[in-house]
Amino acid sequence: MAQFECFAEGIEVNGQTIWSVIRGAGVFQNTARKFLAENGLPDVKDSGDAWYPQQAWLDTFRALKEAVGPKTLFLIGKKIPESAEFPPEIQTIQAALGSIDVAFHMNHRRDGKVLFDPATGTMGEGIGHYQVVEMNDRSATLRGHNSYPCAFDRGIVTAMAERFATAPTVEHDDGAPCREKGDDSCTYHVRW
Repeated sequence: MAQFECFAEGIEVNGQTIWSVIRGAGVFQNTARKFLAENGLPDVKDSGDAWYPQQAWLDTFRALKEAVGPKTLFLIGKKIPESAEFPPEIQTIQAALGSIDVAFHMNHRRDGKVLFDPATGTMGEGIGHYQVVEMNDRSATLRGHNSYPCAFDRGIVTAMAERFATAPTVEHDDGAPCREKGDDSCTYHVRW
């Protein structure tokens, strides 16, 4: 699966997550609002209780990438941790990076059911995953297998690393498979 295409039918994203597009678009906020409206999301509520079709949000990402480029998608990704729900017990960079997949699922639902239930630890399928491939004291490797653009994912990983480490670096592995090239995943190397 390439980026910008839902993996499954019936997938939705909550409004507070979608609002990261507006928060992260910087000087392109009006452009972001325009593309949200053009893709069927004219009145997104900044709420975890409001849900919208994932494909409309992905279509907005595609339009933004074409209009303003991947740097804006990176900045939008960096805003996700400010808006999205994350498990409250996160205290270290290792736990933060490991929590991205859980948070990803907490902010999506399929056929009306949120894809992660914190009470039971049950995770639903249909949107892909963020997998920690390797974790050391000062570095980690993550793989993002989902429908979102790689620059957006790099922004999310960067923001989570910055919460718990001073001046971390996050690099996209250009030698690994990449969704920009039509592959199923992208790999990111984090050092702190």
